[in-house]
Amino acid sequence: MRKGPSIDVPVLWEYRRKDLPVKVIARHENWRRVEDPDGARGWMAARLLSRTRTAIVTGAIRPMREEPSTTAAVAYRAAPGVVGRITDCQNGWCRFDVKGRKGWIQTDHIWGD
Repeated sequence: MRKGPSIDVPVLWEYRRKDLPVKVIARHENWRRVEDPDGARGWMAARLLSRTRTAIVTGAIRPMREEPSTTAAVAYRAAPGVVGRITDCQNGWCRFDVKGRKGWIQTDHIWGD
């Protein structure tokens, strides 16, 4: 992540965590201004970003349910900071896959959906 949209400006952060979600908040040519889960903002080359939708669990340990309902059975529990892939979202729930462990998680329990 750089301070501006150019390789000639200082690097702010170097991310090494696979699938860490970022939100694109602006575009400039082949650069994207992004925000990370901690609120840090900066510019990244578009080629470094993936189109795979990911999210990070926030707050406390969160249930991943078998169906998108608070009354559905709990399939797994996800700790804060766990990153997973999102394949579908509907009515305040997202299908969340953490290394093959899949379930539905409420959207207010994750960042990056």
